[in-house]
Amino acid sequence: MHNFTYHNPVKIIFGKNTIVEIKNQIPANSTVLLAYGGGSIKANGVYQQVIKSLSECKVIEFSGIEANPDYDTLIKAIDICKQEKVDYILAVGGGSIIDGCKLIAIGAHYNGDPWEILTKPNYKATSAIKLGTVLTLPATGSEMNCGSVISRRTTGAKLAFMNDLVYPTFSVLDPETTYSLPKRQLQNGIIDPFIHVTEQYLTTDINTDIQDGFAETVLRTLIKVGKDIVNGTQNYDTRANWMWAATNALNNIIGIGVDHDWATHMIGHELTAKYNLDHAQTLAIIAPQVWRYQFKAKMAKLAKFGRNVWGLENQDSEIVATQAIILTEEFFHSLDVKTKLSDYEINPDIEALTSNLFKYSQTALGENQAIDKDAVTKIIEMAK
Repeated sequence: MHNFTYHNPVKIIFGKNTIVEIKNQIPANSTVLLAYGGGSIKANGVYQQVIKSLSECKVIEFSGIEANPDYDTLIKAIDICKQEKVDYILAVGGGSIIDGCKLIAIGAHYNGDPWEILTKPNYKATSAIKLGTVLTLPATGSEMNCGSVISRRTTGAKLAFMNDLVYPTFSVLDPETTYSLPKRQLQNGIIDPFIHVTEQYLTTDINTDIQDGFAETVLRTLIKVGKDIVNGTQNYDTRANWMWAATNALNNIIGIGVDHDWATHMIGHELTAKYNLDHAQTLAIIAPQVWRYQFKAKMAKLAKFGRNVWGLENQDSEIVATQAIILTEEFFHSLDVKTKLSDYEINPDIEALTSNLFKYSQTALGENQAIDKDAVTKIIEMAK
């Protein structure tokens, strides 16, 4: 196990009828930017609950944050925060809304060009607007971490940043807010956390029993609830286990002291930017091929995955590891999730994808930095 320091300051407020708790988290008379997406929160009643809970605050609404939040949209919100002297941001929605609000929060206090936050590792930020969240789409774990992924459609870029300044101060997780989600978002809400876990788990076998056990429990939970969630179950406990699994998939507890991969995510970001696929859709396509390409390096953990998550009993680790990948693809298919680019009628421009991927950094990907441009080319070819 590697050395680590673990710190997570996010207060989680979990359960039924918890949106009312916002009034106890954001001080009265605060100027609050209420940020959300396309307006579904008005149809499902979440908006009305939020507004009621903010009755003692000055509320400035900012709607229209996209799935894969667009930099140009977020710049408008940054300008509003500066003009109105916003002192709290409340993000209501899924990971895209929360990710976007993280850039808004830090960008509003940043003296330079906010794009530097995404492109310059040595940028200096000393403060950010306080951020709270109301999660309505479990998937990304953004409600309990300090990471964010931002798109810039005018240039085709999709980049990530992490900064402790943008940890939410609190996040409200009410499983009942998920009841009205459409099938596509439910599919994404299973796939996304599943691959978040495997990016931290299917790496180097370095005797991290606690982290591995936690990862395996989250994976087994997602497998257990996956079909019911995608089929639209209204069972509260099923929704609650899903919501909490998705949060724990990327709140850093699984990833402390272990090697991380993230190659699947980095390649997937390029597919989203170029072909407008949902983030989770790209993960389901790329992850199995990354595992196959890195099979020898990952075989020990893939075999552990097969035995402890899928219940395989064969003593031959190579056979178990191979079967674990196949079972994972079959699980995705059982959720009506596609696992090949050709399923979306996409013939990828591999040269453009790989060039853009390494545009801002020439560092090879993966836990062993073994996935260079040539390797990415082969992985995308395998995913066609």
